[in-house]
Amino acid sequence: MSEIPLKPVGKEDVRRLELSLILGTLLRPEVIDAIRNAEDKLTWLDSLVVAAGALARERAGYSIVKIAEELGRTEATIRNHLAAKTEAGKLVKETYEKLLQSGGKLDIPILGTASQSQVEELRKRVEELERKLENVRKALEEILRSI
Repeated sequence: MSEIPLKPVGKEDVRRLELSLILGTLLRPEVIDAIRNAEDKLTWLDSLVVAAGALARERAGYSIVKIAEELGRTEATIRNHLAAKTEAGKLVKETYEKLLQSGGKLDIPILGTASQSQVEELRKRVEELERKLENVRKALEEILRSI
């Protein structure tokens, strides 16, 4: 993934920062657990998405009024998210701080500690096993035809 614009200029940059904040927040292990245990998962997820959208737009210099209008929420809700008075606002702000520390690079822990070379090696192994499986299928078909 390319570098994430920490001070977005234009709608595309805002969208990229917003998506990075959403992904970076949602894929944190403690957030996944919190969502898993939340009674109202949709409300929880909606709050995270709104908080991410609000922060991305704030970083682009949008006014509270414009942010509220674009996201379809009240100005008070937007202020609460931006001031980290909500859990979603706190989590998204922490994700933004991590992005700042990493220079705009999003570290997604989906693969755990696997490096790119390990992923490539596993990909090659899978392809090799698929070829072997195809050879076994062909051999079995040959055997079945001869029987």
